[in-house]
Amino acid sequence: AAGKHQHAADDHKPLHGGVVVGTTVMDFELVAKPDVLTLHLRDHGKPASVKGASGKITILSGSDKAEATLTPAGDDKLEARGAFKTGPGTKLVATVTLPGKKPVNVRFALK
Repeated sequence: AAGKHQHAADDHKPLHGGVVVGTTVMDFELVAKPDVLTLHLRDHGKPASVKGASGKITILSGSDKAEATLTPAGDDKLEARGAFKTGPGTKLVATVTLPGKKPVNVRFALK
């Protein structure tokens, strides 16, 4: 994978103040707030379409586990609304399915 992205460092800057995780498919940025979890999708630095996408997100906070459904909420983002524990140390696992592609699992850890 080395050398494939000459500008990989630039790709992974949070554009929305969230946590960025790069996968082989695309980059995901999670913005976690107590009432809404927003997942932004970027394909090599450009916003990626979430048309027809679906997903779920699992929130692991200590021994608590919660699940929420991610639904498209704009051109390049998925959202889950509810009441979430989003303190430091919280781990979140998002599973995103884009049309015609295999589901992608993305893990986030809040600091």
